[in-house]
Amino acid sequence: MASEAESSKYQYESLKVALVPNHIIHVEINRPEKRNAMNKAFWREMVLCFQAISEDASCRAVVISGAGKMFTSGIDLFDLGSDFLQQQEDDPARIAWNIRKKISDYQETFSVIEKCTKPVIAAVHSACIGGGVDLISACDIRYCTQDAWFQVKEVDLGLAADVGTLQRLPKVIGSRSLVNELAFTARKMMSEEAKTCGLVSRVFPDKASLLSAAFELASEIASKSPVAVQGTKVNLVYARDHSVQESLDYMATWNMSMLQSQDLLKSAQAAMEKKTPKDVVFSKL
Repeated sequence: MASEAESSKYQYESLKVALVPNHIIHVEINRPEKRNAMNKAFWREMVLCFQAISEDASCRAVVISGAGKMFTSGIDLFDLGSDFLQQQEDDPARIAWNIRKKISDYQETFSVIEKCTKPVIAAVHSACIGGGVDLISACDIRYCTQDAWFQVKEVDLGLAADVGTLQRLPKVIGSRSLVNELAFTARKMMSEEAKTCGLVSRVFPDKASLLSAAFELASEIASKSPVAVQGTKVNLVYARDHSVQESLDYMATWNMSMLQSQDLLKSAQAAMEKKTPKDVVFSKL
């Protein structure tokens, strides 16, 4: 069990964080009475939470889910509206400058998931609307329930999605035509279509089986060398945004030091002894 000191650094208003056995952290969007709408506290606390997770040497995998009846209804318009509609300046240039700064800050809320070297598994049940799609697009693996549905909602609100969906979703799904359709129409995508197009990799009957599978996957990932797993995530993200040759060069530079890890020797020894990575004790990273 986690100590009180370890748990205390993960105390938030909009998130519930649990330190799960086997080096796993469970981050739960925790505003069920508001359909997990993303208020000002959420946008600030997600950054703090994932920065802490990145620095937590005991953590090797993360599961993120939503409390209550749905994953998230997206942005809390009532709470965030004043940030953009009630400007303190009169000069258009200064208004624009300040709005751009706020948008950049909100973008970081989900970019921290991608920057976190620990693999992040999104477990989505019921609705995943607007900002929820931005969030899961930044995650490494996505599971959902049969009743889950996804909606790029922003055009219905009079704006273009600006915190990650338009940049990451085309790389996740691979069909720009489908992404364009979803973004231009704000139509709902149901779980079956989400699996077919690659947005999610597995679909489960209900939330209980979804979370069970997500934690089982997280445990499997966490059983392996953290040097290998976290290095894999860093290089997958790098390769997504660079050419093959640039990515190969980066990989060579990365592994010229990482191949000297004791984890490699331990894993090779375990393989020769017909053991699994779960039989090996890897140091914290």
